[in-house]
Amino acid sequence: MIRAGLTSILAAFLALVLCVGAQAQTFGALARLLAEDSAITTSANAVDIELGLTQAVPFRVFTLAGPYRLVVDFREVNFGGWADAQTPVTPVIAIDAGPAREAGWSRLVLTLDAPFAPSIAAMRTDEVTGLAQIDLHLDRVSEAEFLAGAGAPDAGGTRTQTVAEQRPGEDADRFVVVLDPGHGGVDPGAVLNDFNEADLVLTFSRELRDVLRRTGRVDVVMTRETDVFVPLPTRVTLARAAGADVFISIHADAIAEGRARGATVYTLAETASDAAAAALAEQHDRADILQGVDLHGSDDVIAGVLMDLARMETAPRGAALADVVVSRIDAAGLRLHSHPRGEAGFTVLRAADIPSILVEIGFMSEGGDLENIRDPDWRAAMQAAITEAILQWADADAARMSLSRQ
Repeated sequence: MIRAGLTSILAAFLALVLCVGAQAQTFGALARLLAEDSAITTSANAVDIELGLTQAVPFRVFTLAGPYRLVVDFREVNFGGWADAQTPVTPVIAIDAGPAREAGWSRLVLTLDAPFAPSIAAMRTDEVTGLAQIDLHLDRVSEAEFLAGAGAPDAGGTRTQTVAEQRPGEDADRFVVVLDPGHGGVDPGAVLNDFNEADLVLTFSRELRDVLRRTGRVDVVMTRETDVFVPLPTRVTLARAAGADVFISIHADAIAEGRARGATVYTLAETASDAAAAALAEQHDRADILQGVDLHGSDDVIAGVLMDLARMETAPRGAALADVVVSRIDAAGLRLHSHPRGEAGFTVLRAADIPSILVEIGFMSEGGDLENIRDPDWRAAMQAAITEAILQWADADAARMSLSRQ
């Protein structure tokens, strides 16, 4: 969701652009499935699905019983005749695609002759072309395991949710936090003995997701929910597709020499902001630069100015969030780094239209910090502090935005 202040700034600038003859669209085209980049590969114990799309879209994955089915819902995709052209190969016995029952969604259904469950559901996006690739991997499971995880989303069933489930008419009331567990898959991050950063921050982020959801005020989306590799630019794409109000990347760093202890909260450095704007302006697909604004047909100067205008609003908001997170961690009596507020050029902080922070919850290279990160009670205290900070910031931010509209 684009907040009113940013919307008015962009609208005014776009009106100026139109006056001088430039043209910018307000919505991107419907995503299409690319048949040449899509395939289903099967074996006795696994099913791999690759789906090429013209752009990233929110999607959700779940299973149903009676018969065994894998369901993938997209917001929203034109499949063309791809499904009809596929020849099912055991254990896949039928492939169907078309509109879902829920307005604004499309659905792909694979009917299976045995119980299979998804272990990987990931999206990667080409940062130059904007094309997206969805990778799904299903493993053969027991009947009991399949039934335990089966169920449609509205029935409370378990499913892998890679991007937001965004229903028509709810956008204005949703507050969406995107949690980004660092690293994953082939990139374990920092490693110390038998522990790696990717696993530790995934556990922390899953628990933080649950704490946030229990407040009843927050919708939470994760850039990854399993040990998969998600490219850094794709994480920002997923956040934008989810309609993120806040993006929070979670890490637990290590240093080779010296000592460092405690939590650190980063925002994007100003020099990195300039570099990010230049890199994004060079991309061919302009639909992935600003939430809700398609810049196809706009030149690099226009795209750059729009990003600068967006960042004029989001940068102070991100800095305010970072300050509140540091304050709440300190108030909870949890250890902070000697310099708890930092700025850096992290790729995942480069969205011009989403307030974004990166939280290093501690240093794996420091024994005390690693023990804390492995301690459920310490994690619960840190998660409570971050949750309180997000809610405090959201209230203050909403009040500030309301005043700015008057």
